[in-house]
Amino acid sequence: MEFSLTTHDSNLTQNYRLVEQAIQYIEINAHKQPELAEIASAVGLSEYHFQRIFTRWAGISPKRFLQFLTKEHAKQLLDQSKNLLETAHQTGLSSVGRLHDLFINAEAISPGEYKTRGTGVEIRYGVHATPFGKCLLAITGRGICNLSFINQSEGAAIDRLIAQWEHADLIEDYKSTAPLIKRIFLDRQPASPFKLHLQGTNFQIKVWEALLHIPSGAATTYEQIAAQIGKPRAVRAVGTAVGHNPIAYLIPCHRVIRKTGEFGNYLYGSARKKAMLAKESMEIISAP
Repeated sequence: MEFSLTTHDSNLTQNYRLVEQAIQYIEINAHKQPELAEIASAVGLSEYHFQRIFTRWAGISPKRFLQFLTKEHAKQLLDQSKNLLETAHQTGLSSVGRLHDLFINAEAISPGEYKTRGTGVEIRYGVHATPFGKCLLAITGRGICNLSFINQSEGAAIDRLIAQWEHADLIEDYKSTAPLIKRIFLDRQPASPFKLHLQGTNFQIKVWEALLHIPSGAATTYEQIAAQIGKPRAVRAVGTAVGHNPIAYLIPCHRVIRKTGEFGNYLYGSARKKAMLAKESMEIISAP
């Protein structure tokens, strides 16, 4: 069987190679914070055509991609105990102020808060039985910071909590978290809304906020969530943010399905997702 590329296929392949070259150039020169014109020139394109081709293929602009690389490099440096000024210098940013703005826009926290994440925060946690199996529930003075179902071992769930709140003071306190379990899973209409203590990027928090608006018994798609937050082309990024939801059930990521109608993946297992949706549907039907 013979195979040949059409003109359209050839153009797609050529465009991909240009984007690949551009990504490599940005990675090598990220410390110099290259301008759009410099990157475009490196791959032999005008700024206009390069911007259009790169954005179509990568889903974000070259500038946003450079910001992402810079932020990830800065996080590595901060994890290595570099101070803010040294981190700004090594990432090619002209000042700590620019480093601060980058983190606020991309992570919704300051670089200082990232470096000391969890420091001074007291987290009380407990493992509890629920209608959907065991879960780990964790709270701070500001609200619920984690609700995760236990797929394997309690220890693995606690390790994930520690990784999320690296420098926090964790205290096992079943009695403090137990009253919340009844409100979350057994009370149909809690007397007051739950306070949540979230850590995430601006994009993640926008996605999680959108999830909170999905009514019980209803379902939506990744495409609809992307459109709701004003990022219709960021469907894959929405899926990633949904998968990183730290407060399961309360932030109802189980209500997101594929546009084909399939249930799709769920961090805590497809059977648990189906059980949640079925229970919510039955509660709607049986409501007076």
